[in-house]
Amino acid sequence: MTMISLLAAVSFVLSFLEFPVPLSPSFARMDLSDFPALVGAMTMGPWAGVLVELVKNLLGLLSTSTGGVGELANFLMGGAMVYLAGMIYYKNHRPAWLACLTGAIGMAIMAAVTNYFILLPLFETFMPLDALIASFAEFIPFIHTKLDVVLWNAIPFNLLKGLGIALVTLVVYPKLTPVLRGTNKGR
Repeated sequence: MTMISLLAAVSFVLSFLEFPVPLSPSFARMDLSDFPALVGAMTMGPWAGVLVELVKNLLGLLSTSTGGVGELANFLMGGAMVYLAGMIYYKNHRPAWLACLTGAIGMAIMAAVTNYFILLPLFETFMPLDALIASFAEFIPFIHTKLDVVLWNAIPFNLLKGLGIALVTLVVYPKLTPVLRGTNKGR
């Protein structure tokens, strides 16, 4: 439980280090806060990664500007990624690259389903759907419908985010493994 708490705290801090995403409105920002959860899933199992995601997003509710919708989105997409990757790597002992790639694809699929059926309707409580679609159309002119937002922004954005997190994980994870598993002798 200590390691999950530590990873959740690091994840929460990383959530504040955001950067803009090309071809997206200003509220669509990317961060690497799913990286510690992915490390947790690969080290301690898929549910550990999901728990890191849950704690990070519950902490995020303390400073939210999205009424919890952003935190719900982050939990659903990040949870899908880390659960799938943890199942493939930790439970089924498959290669890390395959786990991370599958997790990134799972994140994009979860983004499609949840944005269309849950998140965009929830965002309508803050902004009319036409205005929301127009904010995306400023950057991608052929976006005219809710489905267009999902197909041309939500899926590519989350696939890009998932692949970025996967790349960072594949580079850093081998160096962290001895520390996280408690086999770091004398270092």
